[in-house]
Amino acid sequence: MSEMMRGYSLEQDLRLLINNPKYSDIEILCGDEKKLYCSRAILAARSEVFDGLLYNGMKESYENQVSFPTINSSTMEIILEYTYTGSVKEESLTMDNIVEIFSAADYLQLLNLQNFIMKTVKNALKKNDMENYSPELLSKAIDTLVVSEDNIFLNLLVETIATIPLNTIEFGRLSTAAFQYLLSYTYKKKMYFATPEYEVFRYSAILVAKQVSNDSYKTLMKLLPTLEQLENSIKVKNEDITNRQKIIDELKPLVKFIDFRRIKEEIITDIIEPLEITPTVKVYRHQLRSPNTNCFRGTPYNFGYIWDESARGSKLIIEDNGKVVCAAQSDHYILQSVRAKIVLGYKGIFEWDVIIEKICDNTWIGVCASENFNYETWKEENHSNGWVLGSNGQCWNSRTRLKYCPSFDKDCAKITVHLDMNKKTCAFTVNGIKYPEVSGWNNFPSKLYPVVSLYRPGRVRIQPHQKS
Repeated sequence: MSEMMRGYSLEQDLRLLINNPKYSDIEILCGDEKKLYCSRAILAARSEVFDGLLYNGMKESYENQVSFPTINSSTMEIILEYTYTGSVKEESLTMDNIVEIFSAADYLQLLNLQNFIMKTVKNALKKNDMENYSPELLSKAIDTLVVSEDNIFLNLLVETIATIPLNTIEFGRLSTAAFQYLLSYTYKKKMYFATPEYEVFRYSAILVAKQVSNDSYKTLMKLLPTLEQLENSIKVKNEDITNRQKIIDELKPLVKFIDFRRIKEEIITDIIEPLEITPTVKVYRHQLRSPNTNCFRGTPYNFGYIWDESARGSKLIIEDNGKVVCAAQSDHYILQSVRAKIVLGYKGIFEWDVIIEKICDNTWIGVCASENFNYETWKEENHSNGWVLGSNGQCWNSRTRLKYCPSFDKDCAKITVHLDMNKKTCAFTVNGIKYPEVSGWNNFPSKLYPVVSLYRPGRVRIQPHQKS
């Protein structure tokens, strides 16, 4: 910027001062040994931590250099950009640096920068840009940040990963420390987890086995089949486990956050106990297990009951932090679909409310499987993996329609979906009247998602079931 252009933009003028030796009266020595040039007064005015450090009467007040051995220069440059200008370019925050920047902002008590980072992360999660990296981010965050139940960054990542079935996260992406925090937080908070408790145990055992030795990892992969494999009558052969004692020791911190009462007794007897890697199951085995105990920990919560940006028709718009989907295009009269983030898997009873805030000629509500489901258009031959109730009162699946209830084609209709994955049945409550299980809906796969289909001027809200 030339001298003539100064004075037009405060932000642009202040950018001239960033890492500029000409206007510097103090150097910051970063952890990678690089120096950055700064203005003592600006730093102190913008951060109480800098103020206390640079004007405390101690040696830093008189010396022309201050050291931050735990913050590298690239992170500090972004901290300085925010400190001088009050803003940071969104593209400056990446998967590689966002944890370190949040940590530095936390240390320097730059609350607005922390809020900006959280907003950036939440926006990325809505678009699924970051969801694929959330296990790695949590692993890095556990090593970098102050670990506490009040840490908003950690808790956002935990809430995200809790909606992802563990068997879709490759071993090695979550560190043991990160996984332990994930288990302890969801266990203590009774937070819903999209993974059945047996799969939680399976992931725990295989994760530590992978760290112990490759042989132990291969053996436990054989001895601990997934629930889907067990449903398909996969037979497990007895096999000796190498380094068994080491696995027992490494597994102890994780096992205390696993609720074995949520695992079928026959799985404990036939699969887990023969491994002889955790004595805890022997305690739970002799306790009476309630037949209504869900195999998932916690209860479904708001974060899961939101519409998924990555699984929707291209003409549908998601609003209100994911709770509402609408068809806002003036010329959009093609029925399109969207599914929710929450995975309704294996066993358990799930209930949620769908409120039709604005009706279209035909709105469909129910569940779908992820495989081969077409969100862009409604063609019966493409939707064998959908089980839905229409606002015309008809239930539909795989070209089969049946009259289920009176039509509810008015604004503000409230429909509650009752999905019992233990019995593989589904029923609906419409405007306060509960109807019986849908006849013939007994071919559900092991994993489903809430789904709705609509077009203009449709507007539909999803929420956890709120009982009267």
